[in-house]
Parts: sequence; C-alpha cells; structure tokens
Amino acid sequence: MSINNFKPEIWSAQLLVGLRNALVYAQPQLVNRNYQGEIASHGQSVHITTVGDPTISDYAAGDTINYEDVETAGTDLVIDQAKMFAFKIDDVDKAQALLNPMSQMAQNAAYGLRDKADAYVASLYTGVAAANVVGSSGSPVDIHTSPLDAYSKVLVPLRTKLNRANVPSEGRYFVGSPEFIGSMLNDDRFIKADAAGTTEGLRNGFVGRAAGFDILESNNTPNPSGDTQVMMAGYPGAITYAEQILETEALRLQSTIADAIRGLHVFGAKLLRPTGIAVAYVDPA
Repeated sequence: MSINNFKPEIWSAQLLVGLRNALVYAQPQLVNRNYQGEIASHGQSVHITTVGDPTISDYAAGDTINYEDVETAGTDLVIDQAKMFAFKIDDVDKAQALLNPMSQMAQNAAYGLRDKADAYVASLYTGVAAANVVGSSGSPVDIHTSPLDAYSKVLVPLRTKLNRANVPSEGRYFVGSPEFIGSMLNDDRFIKADAAGTTEGLRNGFVGRAAGFDILESNNTPNPSGDTQVMMAGYPGAITYAEQILETEALRLQSTIADAIRGLHVFGAKLLRPTGIAVAYVDPA
C-alpha cells in the first residue's frame, strides 16, 4: 500500500515533539519563545520593541519635576535559517522491512534538525558583552592542574560576571562539553541529579547543579580554535528562539517505484541581552 494516506499535520507535530525532546541549547529552559507566534515563511521577521530605563533623581519638597519621554528601540528576530530533509524508500525494500522504516527515518530527521538548530543557538555566544568573558580564544582557561579547577576557574567567575550584570538568579544554566563535565565529575562540590534525588535529571542534557547553575552537557559546545571550547552560562531571558515545521509532505515518485517524504524546518534566534549570558574559553583536553 502506498503512503498516499499519510497525514502531513500529524507527522509535523511528531517531528516538533522529537525536536524539543532532543534540544539542549534551544530547549525552553534555556531560551525563551516569547515571539514565536505564527511563523508563515522563511525570511519572516518579528519586530521586538524594548523600553529604556527611567532616570532616578534626587527629590526635595518643592522641586520641579521634569518628565522624560519613554525611550523605545526596536530589533528584529529574523527567521533566516532553513533546513530540509527528503528521503524515499523503494516498494521492494519497504515490503521486506520488519519495522516501519519511514517512521524511523522521520525520527532520525528530527535528531538531525536538532543538531542544526542547537549548534546555531550555541553560536550566538559571539555577541556576549565584553565584560562577561572569561579567558580568550588565544588564552583559554586551563583546568588541567586540579579536579577543582572546573568549578573555581570557570563556574565561579561566570557566576560573578552574571551577578555583576544584574542577571536574575532564577533559571540560570551552564552548558559544558563532555570533556568539561568529565572534569567536574571529579569534584565533590558538583551535585549529580541522582545524588540529589531530583527528577530534574530527566531534562535533556541535565547532569546536576553547581554554583547556582543547572549544569547541562552538549556535544555542540563551540570550538573556535584548536582544543579551545566555549562554555556558556546565562538565563532564559537572554536569547529568544522561534521555529516551525513549515512543510511535511508525502509523495509518490514518478521516476521510480518508491514513496518519499520531505520536510522543511525554519527557525531563527537572537541574543536580545548581551549581558544576559557569560562565556568562558576553556581548554579541557
């Protein structure tokens, strides 16, 4: 039987669920989706208005009060990333398969889209405020001397940077590479999710808490040069992310005896508050 009865809206929903379950950098606990709305096409943009802070002045009885105009500024979240998948299966191969290969391929597509979206959000670290950087690409933090280095040389300084920038303490996260997390696992101050008896360990990439951060692990930590890796900390209000599976359709190929499925995923992300994240250049080799 052909898959002409394939329901695009059902598969689209399944793909989005798979994508959310696999995200680390772009999962809702790390970024906000306040402006996602209805994304209708690739290239669409959402205009975001920001409001400035009022001046705080001294006051004495009888003083004349001067009223400031409300200052607003605007920025655009552009849905400028588009990734697609397309696969087919010959009728003979489909008949010989024990499981539903099209369903498995759809799950694989979701994981593939995850990597692209996650890596894109991770790349936004380059917009961080200069005051919120620990180390540099040419002179990364060395955490080889002691198993306590990951905590004292990276997590604590990042915490201090965020505190100085008045970043809310609620919802703070830190994303590290497998090598960095491996170093932290040698430090007793790092509380693993299983030891803490918390269900937070069910979150994607979540491995524990330390220095006020939810600690998450990802293979998509940026690698700007050599052994240098970029670890990012922040809170959900700093980065906004929007996505949509725009097209998911099944078709019967004309040039061969096969069914096919193709889909289009569009997304965009923007660092709205450069002081809302802090990054550390680390050599965890």
